[in-house]
Amino acid sequence: MRYGVLGPLTVWDTEGQPLKVPEVKVRALLASLLIHGGGPVPADRLIEDLWSGNPPGGSVNTLQTKISQLRRVLGREQVVREPAGYRLLLADDMVDALWFQELAERARAHQEPAVTRDLFADALALWRGPAYADVAESLSARSEIARLEELRLTVLEDHAEVRLTLGEHTALAAELGERVVQHPLRERLRMAHMRALYRAGRQGDALQSFQELRRELAEELGVSPGPGVSALHEAILRQEPHLAPPTVESLSCRTNLPTPLTSLIGRQKAVGQVQTRLSSDSNTRLVTLTGLGGVGKTRLAIAAARDTARRFTDGVWLVELAGLSATSTPDDIAERVITTLGLCDTAATEPNLDDLVGWLCQAVAEKRLLILLDNCEHLVEPVAAFAGAVLSTVPGGHLLVTSQEALDIPGEVVHPVPPLALPEHTDPVAVARSSAVALFVERAAAAAPGFVLDTDNAAAVAAICRRLDGIPLALELVASRLRTLSPDELVACLDNRFTPPDVRARGLPARQQTLRGMLNWSWQLLTADEQTVLRRLAVHADGCTLPSAEAVCADRDLHAERVPDLLSRLVDRSLVVRDADRFRLLESVAAYCAERLAEAGEATAVRTRFVRCYAELAGRENERLRGPDQRRCLLRLDAETVNLRRALDLAVTGNDAGHALRLVNALTWYWFLRGRLTEARRSLQAALATKAETAPATRLTARAWLAGIELRMSSTGATPVPAGEDPTAGLDDPVLRARLQWFVGTGLVGHGHHHAGRRLVEVSLAGARTAQDRWGEAAALVELASHVPAQGESNAELGAALFHEVGDRWGQLRATRSLALAAERDGDHARTERLHREGLLVAEELGLWTEVVEALTWLGQTALAGGQARRATELYERALSVSAERAYSRGEIRAEIGLGLAARLGGDREAAKRHLNRALAKGRSSGHGAGAADALADLQLVPRT
Repeated sequence: MRYGVLGPLTVWDTEGQPLKVPEVKVRALLASLLIHGGGPVPADRLIEDLWSGNPPGGSVNTLQTKISQLRRVLGREQVVREPAGYRLLLADDMVDALWFQELAERARAHQEPAVTRDLFADALALWRGPAYADVAESLSARSEIARLEELRLTVLEDHAEVRLTLGEHTALAAELGERVVQHPLRERLRMAHMRALYRAGRQGDALQSFQELRRELAEELGVSPGPGVSALHEAILRQEPHLAPPTVESLSCRTNLPTPLTSLIGRQKAVGQVQTRLSSDSNTRLVTLTGLGGVGKTRLAIAAARDTARRFTDGVWLVELAGLSATSTPDDIAERVITTLGLCDTAATEPNLDDLVGWLCQAVAEKRLLILLDNCEHLVEPVAAFAGAVLSTVPGGHLLVTSQEALDIPGEVVHPVPPLALPEHTDPVAVARSSAVALFVERAAAAAPGFVLDTDNAAAVAAICRRLDGIPLALELVASRLRTLSPDELVACLDNRFTPPDVRARGLPARQQTLRGMLNWSWQLLTADEQTVLRRLAVHADGCTLPSAEAVCADRDLHAERVPDLLSRLVDRSLVVRDADRFRLLESVAAYCAERLAEAGEATAVRTRFVRCYAELAGRENERLRGPDQRRCLLRLDAETVNLRRALDLAVTGNDAGHALRLVNALTWYWFLRGRLTEARRSLQAALATKAETAPATRLTARAWLAGIELRMSSTGATPVPAGEDPTAGLDDPVLRARLQWFVGTGLVGHGHHHAGRRLVEVSLAGARTAQDRWGEAAALVELASHVPAQGESNAELGAALFHEVGDRWGQLRATRSLALAAERDGDHARTERLHREGLLVAEELGLWTEVVEALTWLGQTALAGGQARRATELYERALSVSAERAYSRGEIRAEIGLGLAARLGGDREAAKRHLNRALAKGRSSGHGAGAADALADLQLVPRT
């Protein structure tokens, strides 16, 4: 049961059908119970509300009659009698007013303005008219109506202000005019309207609006405008710069750049130089920062990229390549970039993704973005090939690369990153001016609170910095030693322990030898167990959580319960970096520890534990990926993507078929949900290519997953599954077999083999029911809902109920989509809109962006069907924005068509023509522009062809 109070009082049953609540007094009774939010309401209070202080004779009996009438509509169990009174059974999601408040709170808590705007829009869209419109005279309703109206107006003002920050002043100038007339005394609303008018070039209208406010306040309340609106009036008169519309560069930029944990010292000039080379006035589109390990290339690159973020309207993105193996290809790099940019779930909708570099370049061809490729020294050739493709096909694409050597391709500008400046003299003032000293002192003060540079230690600090050649990583490592040593004692230790030939490596440049020596010295100061944990951590490609560290580092000689304490000590020594719940090694430290791991003869054993650890992790998360923990599992697997790939690579290269197949079988459903079909296909093929003996069922499972993936990636025509063949034949696990039959069957349907696909899904339904697998039954029912319209709604409803029972949000989304299509066929626009809105929230929650676009376009169609041109425009604009961000070309085309239809409905033929022509142009290359051509023909702008 659901209740609507943001408009006429409405009740919907569990199927979304409206229920008629007869008689005014019964509706007033329901309103009073709703206003109390499911709490008990004494009988005398209900009598007072219903009859406004003038109850009839026998009012208690009359009230009981009204209660009985309400129960006949809602169900006897929904209205409960308690000693304290009557109450209505309610959950938080049963009343639209509560959902309105929840959306508003989510909007205010969100950091991204565009998302905040959309959430406010969703909240306001719940209103169907004045709150409790048909029971407004009820005593109990009046105060609640006033409260809700104030909340609505506050959200309206919040929405307007965030839209102003996004540059939507022109639309607001028109939209808020009517609102201001309705609420002439609300100064905050008036201020938003004045700003919108001014930014839209209507300064005179903005000033006139202020004069209208002044007059209204004087006549109605006898007061003057408040200081805020008066100050805005003065600013408009002076045309102050801060009132100007936001430029494209000033709008928020999408980025994944991390927030630095410590300040960047001694690199301000270098940051400016890199920014200048990446500026819009420069023709440079590839800058490579080179320098030895530990010199701070990554920190410099992130700082420069962060400060240039406003110039790149489509984002600034950090892509970490350290986890890729030296045998990686340009397509492997492209795949990492696609995932980082959030294009991964749209890749599933595009054919022929064997050329990932080409697909990526096409997807971002019209974008202006900066990609930071970090730690490329082991991938110089494939990175060079990737960079060349981007530079030649993406005019607005800029690359910032960190590597120990240049890429050496046309258009590259190399920016060497030297160590920090060393002190030239020993007097404290001169020493303090050195950037190497500044870094050392800051890190020393963090390690040993109270440490300061003074006349007594200046000479020793200068000696330390010179001894370490100003290499930031070496300085940071040694600074932690000041917890136990004085600067003079530290100098002595460096002179005694850190000298050639013992610690310097032959064949390395002098400064690289310095870093190597520093790492050697830090290593020698560790206990044997600390050394063990540190070198074993190096097998991780992208840091690890504490449970993973315990599983990989522990063995029979080093128990797992000791690992947390040892990790803590390594963090204290700056050899391990803690980042939230993950522990990471800096690249130079990781490379050094990998050598120590090999020297200890432990590489094979540690890699085996690493592979086993991540195969077990994938298996655990896969089990939970179809239940209430789905969102958390997706995020966990997102965070572990690099390590999972590393584990699979190690298993494949080691011919460990058991773990390789176990990994891909556990991860395919995750890859499918995230749309990483190319990764799924390549990984399944690699695992199946291993020749070592393993359980036959494991190979059968992988082959079935691969068949389903290939069906979704290949063009219609020849099918990877021979006619009449069931690729799951031979599997003994009934639950797994039924789920794979569904996966392959739905793939066949999408491939054009409707009969064979439907048959296999029907077989999967029978198998799931026999095995009592609620998830498998739900998935099959929802798929079959689209095949037999007569049974479609009942199948979808049962599937939705089963998905709700197991807690699978993705499944609920699919079922909601099927129910919405059924409601649309029945002409129930209200239910269609509600279901699509529910699906939209689930898709946004899970980060399934193609589903977000689908929900928005369906909502847009519903708004068009209801004659709501403005609402349809808002929805299609959101769909277009998401599609463009995620390189979802089909979504862009559908959104442009929708915008054209909305413009036509609103009477703007020129705007309609503009949007439809854009859709037609975008559709020519993909074959999805037929709808635009039809719409243009209907508009009689071009002849029908």
